[in-house]
Amino acid sequence: MKILKAALVALALGTLAACTTTQEVVKPVEDVNKPPPPPKEKTAQELFDQGLAEFDANKLDEAKATFGKLAEKQPTLVSAHYNSGVVAERQSKLAEAEKHYEAAYKLDPNHRKTLLNLGRIYRLQDKFEKAITLYEEALKAPGAEFDVALLNNLTVAYRLAKKFDKAELTARRVLARTKDNADAYKNLSLIYYDQGNYKLAEFISANAKKLDDKDPGVYNNLGMIYLKIDERRLALGQFQKSVQLNDKFAPGHVNIGAMALSYRDYENAERSFAKATSLDPTSYDGFLAYAWALDGQKGRDPKKGALAGQAFEKVLALKADQPDAICGAGWAYAVEKSGFDRAVPFLEKCKGLPGTSTQDQQLIDAKLKGIAAMQKSGAPAPAPADKPKEKPKANTGPSMLDKVTDEAAKEEGAAPAPEGAAAPAPAPAPAPAPKK
Repeated sequence: MKILKAALVALALGTLAACTTTQEVVKPVEDVNKPPPPPKEKTAQELFDQGLAEFDANKLDEAKATFGKLAEKQPTLVSAHYNSGVVAERQSKLAEAEKHYEAAYKLDPNHRKTLLNLGRIYRLQDKFEKAITLYEEALKAPGAEFDVALLNNLTVAYRLAKKFDKAELTARRVLARTKDNADAYKNLSLIYYDQGNYKLAEFISANAKKLDDKDPGVYNNLGMIYLKIDERRLALGQFQKSVQLNDKFAPGHVNIGAMALSYRDYENAERSFAKATSLDPTSYDGFLAYAWALDGQKGRDPKKGALAGQAFEKVLALKADQPDAICGAGWAYAVEKSGFDRAVPFLEKCKGLPGTSTQDQQLIDAKLKGIAAMQKSGAPAPAPADKPKEKPKANTGPSMLDKVTDEAAKEEGAAPAPEGAAAPAPAPAPAPAPKK
């Protein structure tokens, strides 16, 4: 019996010892302090999908960075460069978009979206000869001689370069093959419009309307023609019809805003231009007119001055060194003390521009002295009584927009989307290391 008790006690002690030993087990110090493994590098496909998702969520800075990483990972992937161009264009960075599109075009001159968007970017920057060369070269490709989209785009480029004879011949070249092409008729109408032949332009536009009475571009062009023959009520009706047919038709909103601006109806002009520039962030004329609409309200609401200054800076981001935007930004920011620091460099640059009159230089000098005195004393900003009295006239003519054909719009898009139909090609496998 004593032996049995001793055995049971020994067994219990052994069990307790085993339990105690288990509870005291801890990880070695080196395991606790070991850093977590680095995150797995994303594949090209994952970067591609991530960039598209960020673009769709309007996270443009993030999308730009992601497509940049994709281009670094696969430098020969056309869609990476193309999508980077789309993002830059959406951010109103035309020079940057041009660089990315040119990189994509160099990799694949037959990539249609790149070709059309690059031509559009050239035109938006008034690089008409580069656009013409681009389209002419593309038309030399086998089977592309009568490509309707390319010919219509070439017509636009010729017209904007004021090569009206070539523009008309190219438009008629389209009609010789496709006599019912509404876009060619629209282009032909605008060629006559630009040369001051408004009656013929109206007649040709009527033909385009018969072919496609749901095309907002036809009504927009008719509105432009009616403005030129001083039928403003009819013009406004055509512009309104264009946006009724398609509320995302930016040129129609631009022209409605331009008419409101010409009557100094700044609030309605602001609404129209806000809509237009949100639809087309590459519109230099749209942002310039938007800035003037805001500027016209800053006497009653100084905060509009800051917004006008920002719109003028958008103009300068699209086309640097534009005198109207430089001087406009200076006077807009100068309306309120919080904008003085931004106003001063613009006013100084405006003063030095060749087109600035002696009277305006004197006004700028007075304003700069006043700003310096108020910054020193901490006094509040006065009302902008010393700004130039003459208001810029609203431009309701053809320079308010780049009237590309609808065929081009379908191919290029007023706000182009990134390419997401196809996944990026897998990266080639690395060559095996030489055996020793």
